[in-house]
This record gives sequence, structure tokens and C-alpha cells, in this order.
Amino acid sequence: MTDLAAPERLAKIAAMRAAGVDPYPARGIDAAPIAELAAGAGTAEAPGPKIGSQVAVAGRVGVLRDFGKLVFAPLADRSGKIQIGLQRDKLAAWWEHRKWLDAGDHLGVRGELGFTKKGELTVWATEVVILSKTVAPPPEKWHGLADQELRYRRRYVDLWANEGVAAVFAKRSRVLSLVRRFLEARGFLEVETPTLHPIAGGATARPFVTHHNALDADLYLRIAPELYLKRLIVGGLERVFEVSRNFRNEGISVRHNPEFTMLELYQAQADYRHMMELTETLFEHLARELSGGTVVEFRGKTYDLKAPFARLRYADLFQRHVGCDLHDRDAVRAKAREKGLEVPSADDDAAYWRLMNDVFESAVEHELGGPVFITDYPTPICPLAKQNPADPRFAERFEVYVGGMELANAFSELNDPAEQERRFVEQVASQDPEAPGEVDVDYVQALEYGMPPAGGLGIGIDRLCMVLTNQDSIRDVLLFPTLRQHKTRATAAETVADAGAAAG
Repeated sequence: MTDLAAPERLAKIAAMRAAGVDPYPARGIDAAPIAELAAGAGTAEAPGPKIGSQVAVAGRVGVLRDFGKLVFAPLADRSGKIQIGLQRDKLAAWWEHRKWLDAGDHLGVRGELGFTKKGELTVWATEVVILSKTVAPPPEKWHGLADQELRYRRRYVDLWANEGVAAVFAKRSRVLSLVRRFLEARGFLEVETPTLHPIAGGATARPFVTHHNALDADLYLRIAPELYLKRLIVGGLERVFEVSRNFRNEGISVRHNPEFTMLELYQAQADYRHMMELTETLFEHLARELSGGTVVEFRGKTYDLKAPFARLRYADLFQRHVGCDLHDRDAVRAKAREKGLEVPSADDDAAYWRLMNDVFESAVEHELGGPVFITDYPTPICPLAKQNPADPRFAERFEVYVGGMELANAFSELNDPAEQERRFVEQVASQDPEAPGEVDVDYVQALEYGMPPAGGLGIGIDRLCMVLTNQDSIRDVLLFPTLRQHKTRATAAETVADAGAAAG
């Protein structure tokens, strides 16, 4: 046991076992959802059909109020909360065992559904079973689990100790379900592609590296599923999507977590204009289904997700907010120095375009309220996107912003194998630690078999859920966000093991 275990609770467990009562029985009870009982209860003035019936409920009990011959306590399951009433006259044989109960215990209660004299819906117990005896006391009644980092570390407490937390994750689950139904209704096929990649491709990011012992080969946790999904377009599946866990060995912030969820989809015979229409239609659909309208609140401001969204060109925004043309290298470098950015040598072409985009992000992103599509990115920073036929300096790519935060990225997909190989070679030659370390020859070979014109879209599910649930940090929509390692309290077993090692 850790030092969270309360001695008085451990003593109650010992007393239960001495009395032949298992504090952790192998079987639960067949209980009705509390919300279902409440829906059929009506009111004290106009009782519903459930009143007077025998019911069973199960859940975590709250603070107990013991009046000697009567005990009241709230009981909560995932659907809601109800009061239980324990009366000595109805529980005579069990009554002395009420002292075993503590706030936080899991109980099963059978009894009659009714109302108190004050009109509160109550299950009047005829049988009480401790289903799981807790040894760690719950957080204080009025303050919940208040420490923010502790909330993330002990999400298993946060979910029931703090009002509204579980509802956020229920809504996230619904978002994923709605996304799947939306795409399936449009003929998309959900697929699964590898998480372990021989080459870290499909995005620009530092990968996590692991080693496969049997193959004696380094592999990379996927940074994006893109190149595998486009292989499936080559294979003739035409419309595919994947909800994938991606891994990027990068920093942690209110918008970034090293492990995150991405929706990626690809559609044959489409381009980035089709992806814009699909994106804004999907966002509007989600807002309506989740809140009944298109206006959402996020970080103290409101945003209307009703289609169509505004469309603004990358180059125009650069000119407006930075004050120079993005191709004016001397001016861009000067602006970068003003912003305290590290400026590479003048003859490093790939580094210039990374710098130019850094300047864009620092000067422009926070100005983007949205929802807005930023379109036509410079071709050198879009190694997997088609060039705009009217102006090859720019690629058919867009990103979607809401509240100054990127939510989605999309292309008209490059399907020329020779051009794709040339761009891969450039990436490798740049020696950028966030670029692939070798050319993905197999992907080039796939393109050599012919990929039809296609549009592709990636949506950050975590960030989208932040907007749809009005959460400031990505950690608030991740059940278990990545945190710095924290030394846990030693268990008795660990203490014994350490003592044995020392003695040896």
C-alpha cells in the first residue's frame, strides 16, 4: 500500500474480512442507470411510473450523513446521481455494518424508489453491498481535485471528483463517432495502417525511434499515416480514412502533446477545393450535433462554424502582417532578426523557407480568429502537395485556423513520381533533423504504378475537441496527457525489495 491508504479504512477492511465479508467481491449487481430511473420518476407532486418499484443502483457513494436511525448519501454512476436512504428498520441485520462505509466506496443498493418528505428522489434501501472498499479518501467535498497537474496525473480521480470533466470526454467520444458516420455516409472506408514505420515520413517532425530485435532494425513510431493511406489510393480504394495515434518527439504545450490523435482522409478525383468543402461541412455538422447550433465558445470568444469559411492567401497575409513579400529574402531575414529568430546562412535554401514560415507563424497565426482557410502555401514548404498550375511558386495546400490555432491541413496530392522523388532527395539533402533521413523508394514505386488525382486532409482531433468543448489546453481533452516522470510513493512491496537488495 502507498501512503494514500488511510489506516482507519484499512482497519475497516480487516474487520470486514474477520466477519467473512469480502471487501472486493467477484460479482457486481445488475443495476439500472441512475438517469433512467430519474427519467421515470416524475416529481413528488406528480410521481412517474418508476415510483414505488423495486430498483437496483450501483456507483460511488459520496459523503454520508448519519442521523443514528437514518443515513443519507449521494450515489453516482456515469449517467447521473441519486440519493440513497438507509433506514435501521429496513436493514436491521446489516445496520451495525454501516460503520464500514466511507465516502468514495463503490456500493450496490437494492430498494424501493420514492421521495423524501422534502421531495428528493431516493432509493430506500433493503439491501446494501460494498462492491469495492476504497482505502484512499476522496478529495475534499467542496474543492474536488484542485491541483492542475495532479488532476492530469490522477485522471481516474478527476473524472468523478470534478464536475464536468467526464462530460468533456463523453463529448470527445461522440465527436469521433460523428466523424466516422459522416465519412462513411460519403463512401469513405475506414482503414488501419502501420504504427511502426521503416522511414519517418508523411510530415515534418522528429520521430520516436525503437528497435525490432528479430529484424535487428530501427523503426519509427509513425509521425503521420499519409504515405500508407496514399498507397491505398494507388491500390484503388479511392476514399479512405484513418483515425490514428501519431507520435512526434517534440515539445509539450497547451497545443502540443507528443502522442496525439489525427484524422487523415484521401479521396480520388478530388483536390484541395473539395477538401475545403468537406472540412467546413464536417465542422458545421459537428457543432450542430453537439450543441444544436453553429456558434461555439473557445477561450473567451465565440466563433461561428457555419459554412462557408473565409479564404485568405498565405502570401497576402504575409505581406499584410510581416510587411514584406515572402520572396524578399533580405527583408524576411531582417524581420526574423527583429523577432529574435535564429537566421541561417544566406546560401541555405531549405533553411530560408523554414525561417520564412517561422516568421509567418510568429507574425500571423495569433491574428487568425477564424474559422478561416489559409490557402496556397509556398511550394518549398509543401513537399507532398501539387503546385498551383497558375503559379508554381505556390502549392495547392490549405490550413484551417480557429482562435489562432491550426486545426487542419490539406493538399491537392502530388502524384508525379519523378517530382516526388526529386523533392524527397531535396529533403534528405537538407539534413533537417525533422525531415526523413532517406528517400522512401517504395512510395515512389507506388506512384510509378499511377495514383489518380486526389485530395487529402488531416485534422487534429485533440485540437478540434478543444474548440468544440471549450477547453484551453490540449491536456484537458486527453485522458492521460504526457507529463514529466514523477516518482510515486513507494509501496510496501518495493520497500521490502529495496531492503532485500541492500542486505544482499
